[in-house]
Amino acid sequence: MKFRLTAFALHLLASTTVLSLTLGTLYFGWYYWPGWYLADASHVVVVMAGVDVVIGPALTLIIANANKPRRELRRDLSLIVAAQLIALVYGTTQLWAGRPLYYAFSENVLQMVQAYDIDSEELKIAREQHAELLPHWYSLPRWIWAPLPTDPSEREKIVSSAVTGGGDDVISMPQYYKPWEQGLTALRTQLKRVDEVGYFSANQKKVLKQRMSARGLATDQSNAIPLTGRGRPLLAVIDPTSLKIKAIFKAT
Repeated sequence: MKFRLTAFALHLLASTTVLSLTLGTLYFGWYYWPGWYLADASHVVVVMAGVDVVIGPALTLIIANANKPRRELRRDLSLIVAAQLIALVYGTTQLWAGRPLYYAFSENVLQMVQAYDIDSEELKIAREQHAELLPHWYSLPRWIWAPLPTDPSEREKIVSSAVTGGGDDVISMPQYYKPWEQGLTALRTQLKRVDEVGYFSANQKKVLKQRMSARGLATDQSNAIPLTGRGRPLLAVIDPTSLKIKAIFKAT
């Protein structure tokens, strides 16, 4: 039993260390608040943790036997580790492909833009136009403004494709990205009182107002705008004067 417990403890320690380093790098590099929540990344992490921290060490506890031939034991452990590596690579690949690259203000909402939202064709166009805010593989999340183009035909084309779901929205087109500061005037016109903001139910708005009050933020001013992504929407509270983001709240 001592041999089993030792093997289990060592395997659990090694698995936990590798998984923690992997997730820690992704979290502090790209997924820090509000990225993790908006990307709804928890389901991928559950699979990774289930295989690498629970199932793998548990199987080692079962098969580890001091009387088992070492060659057979190494084979069994190798199969377990191989399965763990597959889960780790799968999860890491999914999280990397979905890493947040931008938080974009566009029209009347803030939206998270993930790496897989921008396809290769849009990247090619942005490179050809030497777009100022072109994403690179090493890019960290940035706050940007993604206005619709001024050309009426281009504008109509993008709006129509976004509404019908047959094409990309402007937030997926880096050639139209502009610095965050240039969109602040437009952002001010889209701020609303919490009760006027869409995306949230009446009960959720009640919770949001309670959390704003607890932080000393006014609930009767036009200072709020929704922040959306793959997960549940959040509420961003922005100072109407300085236009600095004061807080980002969950509605649940």
